[in-house]
Amino acid sequence: MLPARKTKKDFYSAGAGDCVFMPGRKRRRCVSSSPISSAPKSKAGSDLLDSIPEDLVVSILRRLASTSRSPADFINVLMTCKRLNSLAARPLVLSKLSRKAFAVKAQNWSEAAHRFLKRCVDAGNLEACYTLGMIRFYCLQNRRNGASLMAKAAIGSHAPSLYSLAVIQFNGSGGSKNDKDLRAGVALCARAAFLGHVDALRELGHCFQDGYGVPQNVSEGRRFLVQANARELAAVLSSGIKAHRSWLTLSQPQISNPNQSHGCPLLSDFGCNVPAPETHPANKFLADWFAVRGGGSLGDGLRLCSHGGCGRPETRKHEFRRCSVCGVVNYCSRACQALDWKLRHKVDCAPMEQDAAYDGEGNGQIDGDNVLVVPMS
Repeated sequence: MLPARKTKKDFYSAGAGDCVFMPGRKRRRCVSSSPISSAPKSKAGSDLLDSIPEDLVVSILRRLASTSRSPADFINVLMTCKRLNSLAARPLVLSKLSRKAFAVKAQNWSEAAHRFLKRCVDAGNLEACYTLGMIRFYCLQNRRNGASLMAKAAIGSHAPSLYSLAVIQFNGSGGSKNDKDLRAGVALCARAAFLGHVDALRELGHCFQDGYGVPQNVSEGRRFLVQANARELAAVLSSGIKAHRSWLTLSQPQISNPNQSHGCPLLSDFGCNVPAPETHPANKFLADWFAVRGGGSLGDGLRLCSHGGCGRPETRKHEFRRCSVCGVVNYCSRACQALDWKLRHKVDCAPMEQDAAYDGEGNGQIDGDNVLVVPMS
């Protein structure tokens, strides 16, 4: 028996999802019965960012801010969308920005960059307080406000700020020669050294060795210098730096051609030649600021610290210490003098006498970190 033939009426009355008869055509098309295709599209489209809770987004942005390796890393987040732009500008996020996120180039300095740093300062970012404080104190010559910003960071146990304030106290920067406060400088330096600041440890060691601002104690000074070397070596080992040649040797250190030097031989007393430490963005800004504007921006007779990684300028004539042998280079601190001596000046300077005389200011040549090391058996 043949099956009953469907009429056109039966096809038109078919439900959704059944085959629909198209008069005049042999081909049939099927109409989907899925509710997704028939539902109206959402205004948000396929963007799922709006569905993420706000506190979770802020937590992620805080993590990204603390690990930023350049200003571009944070700017790219701001340019992603309006929501991220709004959330990334919150004080909770700005307070966690890393110091590399403030690495503004001196030639690109503008009022907008100044306002952004000020906004980060208001959010409680200690690195922003230190960076803007250094810029205002040395570059914009706003001594009082710059020192107060560094003091704000120092209260929060920011080691670079404590050390910078110690250098200001040692030199009487921003004031006269009579404004030097050696005891205050030693106290600030000791606090920074306690927090592990390598330059502060080295400065404190030389202060004890020379009796500068503290009763002379040679053995205690050498102990701080050994600690500075040990911390520097530990920092290199933890960073995982791989040089193209071995930087750890057991041979006696030798003066090499400075043009062939690829690192900072601060640990040459231990037979090591480690890569040069990374310069803080604030110090790099200072060096670039005066390099772009030339020596005339310093003032008549004022000089920069001869250590290239420092960038600090004099605030009055003859503020910094000169090398007692050649009289050509000058330094804002004993730490800069020791670092630059090992880095380059040991080759450039005239041969130093073993009993080089100190002047009344204690401005003698420091032979780096001259520490005796007992060989291991």
